[in-house]
This record gives sequence, C-alpha cells and structure tokens, in this order.
Amino acid sequence: MSKIAEAFKNGKAFIPFITCGDPDLATTAAVVRAAVNNGADLVELGIPFSDPTAEGPVIQEANLRALSGGVTTDKIFDLVRDLRKDVTVPMVFMTYANVVFSYGAQKFISTCKEIGIDGLILPDLPFEEKEEFFPLCKQYDVDLISLIAPTSENRIAMIAKEADGFIYLVSSLGVTGVRSEIKTDLESIVKVIRANTDTPVAIGFGISKPEQAHKMAQISDGAIVGSAIIKLLAQYGKDAPSYVGEYVKSMKDAL
Repeated sequence: MSKIAEAFKNGKAFIPFITCGDPDLATTAAVVRAAVNNGADLVELGIPFSDPTAEGPVIQEANLRALSGGVTTDKIFDLVRDLRKDVTVPMVFMTYANVVFSYGAQKFISTCKEIGIDGLILPDLPFEEKEEFFPLCKQYDVDLISLIAPTSENRIAMIAKEADGFIYLVSSLGVTGVRSEIKTDLESIVKVIRANTDTPVAIGFGISKPEQAHKMAQISDGAIVGSAIIKLLAQYGKDAPSYVGEYVKSMKDAL
C-alpha cells in the first residue's frame, strides 16, 4: 500500500504546500515541522522553478525569492534528509517536468526514494505523456500523482482508473491563488472519480479559509492549501513558523 494512503486514514487530510527556500531553507524546515506538529497529514514541498505556469502571483514570487536566495534541487534533497530524522508524515514534491528532466529523471526519482519522498506532482505533465516518468516512479516506489481539472470532462474516469497515491482535484480554472468562493461543480466530478477508483481525492487551488476547507472536506478526502500559507511567509519571513502552525491548526480543526 502507498504510504500516502496513511495521510487519509485519520479522517479528512489537511495538506499544506510550502515553497522550499522561501525565505531560506532553515525557515522551510521550521515551517514544515510547525505544520506537522499542528495536524498536517501530508506535506507538499515545492521545488522552485523559474517559470511556474500553474502558479498565481503569490507562489510565483515565492519561487523567485527562493531562487534568488540560491536554493538548488540538491539543497532541497538535503533539507528532506534532515526533515526525515523526525517528520514521519508522507511528503511529496510539487515541481515542473523541466526540473526533473534537467536533473536527470532516473537520478531525481531514485533520490526521491532514497530520501523518503513518497510522491511527485508535475502540473505541466499531461496525463497522455506520463510515460516519460511513470515507469521510473513505479520502479522506485514514488507515486506519480494525477491532477484532475474541471476541464478534464471525459478524461476523468480514465485518469482516476490509473491514479496512484491521491488525486489532486483542481477546484477551479486558472492558476493557484486565494479565491473568495469556489463555484465549480466539484461534487459531480468527485462522483465520477469515486465510480472509478478508491484512491483518495484532495481538493486544491483557491482554498484559504476554514469554512472553505470544511466545505471541500464534505465532498472529498482532504484539502490542499498553498497561497494562504505562502502569504504568511511573505508577511512574516523567518518568524512565519508559529503563524503557519496556528493557521494549520485552524484549518485542520475545520476539516
């Protein structure tokens, strides 16, 4: 069984997204630990990329801050090695196909296995092109996590049938970012997913308030939050861990 499944065993999962190296890797480590200590069930770690096409301005700026601070993929691998000394919840990387290609796919994915990364989310990798990475992910027991969007329509069943780890259901069209309300008919999408797989479904993009998280948890297995956490990092910098911890607790309680 995928280790990621453990994140969904204790009721609804709360999944924070954190950009590695924003403002520095020591703060990232402290934020991850604060999130886990306050109830995060799985942690999504962003490897910064210069052209993050799925991201809104908040996470784009975090990518730029991290890259200008000198963060590299190897330094992030070392960060995870350190975190794995005491962090036991599943952790996944969110990055772009180019990052994996330029590092060398085999080297990247085998290192994920070695350091204890449980899954990989590549938002710019179309389902039809996943064979680029899927065999390596299977070989090294790293779940290649599928995204389903409101535009997936007749592909939802096909993607769901082959899903590993958990399904990342994108709540709305466009890029990541805080939204005042989510209008997509997510229930009907989840219905199709449930008819085709037992793999857990977590909803992301636009969730920032406890009441939104609660609503998403009613129809899915968990909520993913990125921009609201990155905003706290932008606001508080190195002092952010305690604020992120409080925020994660409020969101987990709402679930």
